[in-house]
Amino acid sequence: MALGAGGVNLSLEQAEQAIWGFAAGLDMTRRDLQAEAKKQGRPWEVAKAFDHAAPMGPLYPKNSVPSFVEGSISLFVNDNLRQQGDLSHMIWPVTETIAYLSTLFELKAGDLIMTGTPAGVGAVNKGDVLRVEIQGFAPVRCRVV
Repeated sequence: MALGAGGVNLSLEQAEQAIWGFAAGLDMTRRDLQAEAKKQGRPWEVAKAFDHAAPMGPLYPKNSVPSFVEGSISLFVNDNLRQQGDLSHMIWPVTETIAYLSTLFELKAGDLIMTGTPAGVGAVNKGDVLRVEIQGFAPVRCRVV
């Protein structure tokens, strides 16, 4: 989700009003860096914040998206289905996620929040072609380099 407004300690209503729009994207993790940081008892945010860690498709204004609470979501690796689910299966609804994050950070217009992934997380290798599809959005395609 992309925020058009921010704040701290947002109510659920304020959180929903803060949403500007949505995009499909990939939230990658360097498991090697994550495992090493965990082993040393250090924060592992570097495993989520490496160059090109979050390829994203075009942003769609909220009012142009048919639904942000339901719709199929799939990940293909080399055209093989790896993950599949529905947005309605997310543990935390979008507005609750934004409201909670606003208790930890001051959210601002332009912030991007990525959340939710179906079961089937797994390793990818150099040369793999990834494609994420979310119902109502343009697919996002990238190659691991």
